Amino acid sequence: MAAQPFREGEIVLLLDRAQNRRLVRLRAGAKAHGHKGYLEHDRIIGEPEGTVARASSGATYLVFRPRLSEYALEMPRKSAIVYPKDVGIILVWADIYPGATVVESGLGSGSLTLALLRAVGPTGQVIVYEQRADMIGPALANVRGFALPGEVPDGEAGPSNLIVRERDVYEGIEESDVDRLVLDLPEPWRVLPHALDCLRPGGVVACYSPSIVQVQRTVEELEASGGFGQIESLEVLYRPWHVKGQAVRPVQQMVSHTAFLTFARRLAGRGHRPGEEAPKDEEDETLAPHEAAPVAPEDGESDGSAPGATG
Repeated sequence: MAAQPFREGEIVLLLDRAQNRRLVRLRAGAKAHGHKGYLEHDRIIGEPEGTVARASSGATYLVFRPRLSEYALEMPRKSAIVYPKDVGIILVWADIYPGATVVESGLGSGSLTLALLRAVGPTGQVIVYEQRADMIGPALANVRGFALPGEVPDGEAGPSNLIVRERDVYEGIEESDVDRLVLDLPEPWRVLPHALDCLRPGGVVACYSPSIVQVQRTVEELEASGGFGQIESLEVLYRPWHVKGQAVRPVQQMVSHTAFLTFARRLAGRGHRPGEEAPKDEEDETLAPHEAAPVAPEDGESDGSAPGATG
C-alpha cells in the first residue's frame, strides 16, 4: 500500500519524547490542547506519516497512524479490555483465519472484536452476543473509529462483516457450523453445552478468564462433556526492555497477569450435555492410548534385547 499523507477525519497517534500516547481525530482549523501547549491540526493534515509536529510551546510530537494495539489501549472504554498481548495469542492459538465465522461473547469495549474482524477479513464474519444494551453503542463507536491506514473511519456504518446480537449467550447460540467460539465472560462453562451444538468438528473454543478458579471449572466441564480435545490453558506475560547506551535492563513495570486463556477443539460426533448419560460409543477407550503391537526388527537391527542395549 502506497504511503498516503494524513487526511482530515483520520485518527492519528501523537507520541511525545517520553513516548506518551494520545489519539487525535484530525479536523481542519482545530487544535489539540495539552499541558505542553496546543498543536494545530493543520500542521499534520497533508503531511506524510512519521512527520514531526511542533506545538505552540516548542514541544515536538511524532505523528503516526495508530497500530491496532495502540488504538485499543487508548480508545475510550466502559470496561476492561482484552490486552494486546492476550489478543495476539488468541488469534494464533485459536487459529482465526480469513473467511472464518467467529462467535464472540461479550462485546466489552471492542478491543478483541476489532482484532477478530481484521483476522477474518471481508469474506469472514464475526457475530457478537452482548446482553448489556448500554455497552453496545460505545463499543460500536470504537469499532467504527478504527480504519485501515490512509482511510477515514466511517462513524455511522459498518463493518459489514459484524453482527451484534443483544441477547444472553448463556441462553443459547443460534448459529451452526461455527469455526471459532471466543468467550470473555464470567462463567464460560455455561456456554459449553451450546458450543457442542454450534461448533463444527475441529472448531476451536477460546476462553478468556481472569481467575484460575474459572479456568479449573471450565477445563473440568470441557473434559466431562466428552466433546472436546486438545485442551490447553496458559497465560501470557509482557516484559519490555530498556535499551539505551550501556543501560540495558528490563523496565521496572511490566504487564504480567491479565487473564488465563483456555483453548479446546471440538471432536466429531461426540459430546453430551450436563445431566445426560454418555452414549456407549463415547466411552473413554476412544481417547485412551492404545498399546502398540510389537514391531519385528529389520534384518541387521537389534530388538533391544541384546547385551548392551539401552532401555
